[in-house]
Amino acid sequence: MASSQPTQSQQGVTKIISGDNASFKDKGKPMELRLSNMVAAKAISDAVRTSLGPRGMDKMIQTSKGEVIVTNDGLASCCKNGKSNLVDLSAAQDVEAGDGTTSVVVLAGSFLGAAEKMLAKGIHPTIVAESFLRASVKAVEYLTEMSTPIDLSDQTNLLRAASTSLNSKIVSQYSSTLAPIAVEAVSRLVTPTSSNVDLKDIRVVKKVGGTIEDTELVKGVVLHQNVVVSAGGPTRMEKAKIAIIQFQLSPPKPDMDNTVVINYYRLMDKVLKEGRQYILNLCKKIKKANCNVLLIQKSILRDAVDELSLNYLKRLNILVVKDVERDEIQFLSKSLGCKPVSDIEAFTEDKLGYADLVEESGDDVKVVRITGIKNPGRTVSILATGSNNLVVDECERSLHDALCVVRCLVKKRALIGGGGAPEIHVSRLLSQYAQSLKGMEAYCFQAYADALEVIPTTLAENAGLNPIAIVTELRNRHALGDKNAGINVRKGLISNILEEDVVQPLLVTTSAVELATETVCLLLKIDDYVQAR
Repeated sequence: MASSQPTQSQQGVTKIISGDNASFKDKGKPMELRLSNMVAAKAISDAVRTSLGPRGMDKMIQTSKGEVIVTNDGLASCCKNGKSNLVDLSAAQDVEAGDGTTSVVVLAGSFLGAAEKMLAKGIHPTIVAESFLRASVKAVEYLTEMSTPIDLSDQTNLLRAASTSLNSKIVSQYSSTLAPIAVEAVSRLVTPTSSNVDLKDIRVVKKVGGTIEDTELVKGVVLHQNVVVSAGGPTRMEKAKIAIIQFQLSPPKPDMDNTVVINYYRLMDKVLKEGRQYILNLCKKIKKANCNVLLIQKSILRDAVDELSLNYLKRLNILVVKDVERDEIQFLSKSLGCKPVSDIEAFTEDKLGYADLVEESGDDVKVVRITGIKNPGRTVSILATGSNNLVVDECERSLHDALCVVRCLVKKRALIGGGGAPEIHVSRLLSQYAQSLKGMEAYCFQAYADALEVIPTTLAENAGLNPIAIVTELRNRHALGDKNAGINVRKGLISNILEEDVVQPLLVTTSAVELATETVCLLLKIDDYVQAR
């Protein structure tokens, strides 16, 4: 009688599959580390996700100094959540495109979720990372194909893009005021051959008082510092000759603490007389150069200007503005066509800037305006106003995003629709492309395509709509060939998003996809954590 031999499985031997489709079993620690990184990153993504779109919620953030900020800006929300890769990702998107800081974090969270599923299936992290990078290249190709080229002389398209950016902000009801300001500001700096715009040449001056509707683009230069009137000096100066000085109009002080003992009244009088003569000589040299408007840089070690020097300047009929910040000097010298002077011996007439009028004006908001500049540089000043600091800060952040959107159109002159239309279109094309691939790469491409649907899903959720019904209807419309169909959040239905004037620069979406993918691949390739001593 033949004896029955036990099978391999009964003996406890596990059959190992070899080849391209073999399951990858990682060691405990690297997988644990990857998952903990993913969980931390997805937590930030989930926190920011509710802020996406025009119906997104706002965040109330308390800073380390105890200040309260109310915003739905993705970068501001991320920065208060601590230091992480997603904070750097949002900051990178802000530098590259200036807008889409919320979208890029939401996309990264969705890609991480897709990557986690791929790892659970036993696919190696390197294969997932490489597949995601290839998928992002394909996605950018599809986005570029569906974009509409524009001309910078077409103000209508620029206004549409700026308005779309502002519609998702707290100050969305003032988009008709802020959008033209942003377009006009960038248009003044653009030349026909420009490939970029330096936003440092656009200065937003914040002042509490009035409403956001009072925000304006100033013809000339505006200063948030007020004219010094404590000594009774002038507040208005026609045919102004302006100087920016970086030295102090006050008695000199030694670098070290010294004690001077004076025993006689005559010596005391002599010291005071010398001090007065020193300051008087400074003021006379300034007047000798025909200067009648003086902008004085803020000083830390000693007073930039004292009462005695102000009195002398008043007698010489010189208008004084003090406490100009160091980082404002470059902008002001470029705008006014003058050179900053760091020593009285170098104070000559050729260093001055010329303007028709310098005056302090305004009822609710007092600011110094410099108009009719003779040799103006290519710079722009915007006066942002609001009823309190929270509103003014949010107005500035919203203006920055609108300016960045118009700058994106200078860098890459193409527009695409918003409302989740490009994401669904790319997701559908990537799914079709995935079917032509083989092996694990096909799984990864399909997961990447599905992850892109997080944008329309989140838009629908934040608007209080049924995300499943809306996204299904959106897929159906795109399958029928309507590639511009998107979610109309205001009406709660699917419509042609270009006809609704919901557009955004191509650069915002392409950089969001590329940067989010790169960050996810970076996290996937981390397999150990070493604490340096």
